[in-house]
Amino acid sequence: MKVKALARPQSTTSRSSLHDLRPTHKNLNPQSHPQARAREYTRAVTAAKLDRMFASPFLGELKGGHVDAVSTLAICRTNLCPVVTGAVDGTVRIWDLQNRRMVASLDGAHSRNVSGIVFGNGIDGQFYSCGEEGIVKAWSIYPKGQYITADVDDGDDEDKKPKAKRSKFKSSQEDDAESPHGPVNVYRLPSSRNNSFANAFHSIDHHWSESQFATASSDAAVHLWDPERSTPITSFNNLWGSDDTVTTVRYNPAERDLIAHCSSDRGIGLHDTRTASALQKTIMGMKSNCLEWNPMEPYMFVVGNEDYNAYTFDMRKLSRPTTIFKGHVGAVMSVGWSPTGTEFVTGSYDKTIRIFSTRKEGGTASHGGYGSNGTARDIYHTKRMQRIFCVGYTLDHKYILSGSDDT
Repeated sequence: MKVKALARPQSTTSRSSLHDLRPTHKNLNPQSHPQARAREYTRAVTAAKLDRMFASPFLGELKGGHVDAVSTLAICRTNLCPVVTGAVDGTVRIWDLQNRRMVASLDGAHSRNVSGIVFGNGIDGQFYSCGEEGIVKAWSIYPKGQYITADVDDGDDEDKKPKAKRSKFKSSQEDDAESPHGPVNVYRLPSSRNNSFANAFHSIDHHWSESQFATASSDAAVHLWDPERSTPITSFNNLWGSDDTVTTVRYNPAERDLIAHCSSDRGIGLHDTRTASALQKTIMGMKSNCLEWNPMEPYMFVVGNEDYNAYTFDMRKLSRPTTIFKGHVGAVMSVGWSPTGTEFVTGSYDKTIRIFSTRKEGGTASHGGYGSNGTARDIYHTKRMQRIFCVGYTLDHKYILSGSDDT
């Protein structure tokens, strides 16, 4: 066996006097820097911060905005371009999202705040708006005579020309003041319930597959409507013995007979329209302002609460939320799911928009995951943007629309 011993001269490792510095050995090769990984990490973090500092997520505003706060918006379920917004002054405006311009302004559509707008599930471009004066109106995004409806007779070719639907429930005065976009129909609660503004509508949603829509009103009831009738076909009154106002109502995108609602008594409830009965209810610590179902996993829904947080729930177990999403410093006023169902956006009273991810890679929204630790992956705000009342994703999952107090 051959043994070699390494030896160094004592002069290379020891000081010649107490006042000398201790000798050190350096590797002058730049590729062997002892802090290479830490230095690269610092550079990466700095680059990421600079990207965020110079990022410009705000693309622009829709030209010709409202003159008052935007209270609600609706994105068409079958078309990328049409968007409808409603304002506190009762004005409804139709927008062309592709060209970012206003198509029509329906001034005086409602005498009070427009509390809800929703598109129908057809291709005729019909949408519904409700106001706090207790009236629901049906409109069309296309002027009369420019779209084909189902009202086609079986006669000659002359009888098969496109026809615009006419209202069955309007008075003669309303018909005289009708715009090219409508109203097509007007719906009111029966006179026995309609007492001035006591039965104001606060929310509206359309069925995903049937010709039916639901409203939430101040009379502590959820009403189901048929577009061909002027009065509700079903009413959920005295919800769990509560007389508080119902603020939000939403149809489940998969379970065609399931409805969820939020009320002023801090409750979140589910209804079955087949039996006209209440199913489940949970009570939150504070009132919930908004609710939306996950379009890809329809057993999940998210609510925005007055306690500055958003909560995701599994409808099979309402006793506790699956995830709590924090970050806002104001009440969450609106939520909107992305078409992929992997994330949602929130708009808050603190003048910010936040995007939250809900699932890990390869997981589901009900099992948390990467980026779903309850913190926002992105925050949007501008100098001009004020309190945000409505947000939503476009159908192609590329853009986010918001309506705020800055008109």
